[in-house]
Amino acid sequence: METIKPNAAFLCNNEVMLVLQKLKDNTQKKHKREGSLATVTYETVHYLQDTVCKNQSAQSIQKFLDAMKQFKLTKTEKLMMVNTPPRTELEIQLIVQESEERLSEDDVRNIITLVNEIFPPTDST
Repeated sequence: METIKPNAAFLCNNEVMLVLQKLKDNTQKKHKREGSLATVTYETVHYLQDTVCKNQSAQSIQKFLDAMKQFKLTKTEKLMMVNTPPRTELEIQLIVQESEERLSEDDVRNIITLVNEIFPPTDST
């Protein structure tokens, strides 16, 4: 697999999982390609299926990104929140650079509320 345009777009874990599942299905239908590609694909899909991305959909991710527009976060910060939805103030501080200066306490509470509404916690989160 070759990267044609590096940094053309960022993919969230859910999108990576969907792409790899499709690749895995196509590989199984055809002949076994390189063993290492099949192994990496399998292991990555297996890992991602144990994360919060398994419960996300394109619609929920878009809804979350639309809701986050009001907070003036970077693309990377929003991506990190999609991949690892913050459920505490500390997690937001770890994701958002200079969060104390950029976000008010109300902003932080609103982000946590939105995260819990759009990406409800499951038993594994």
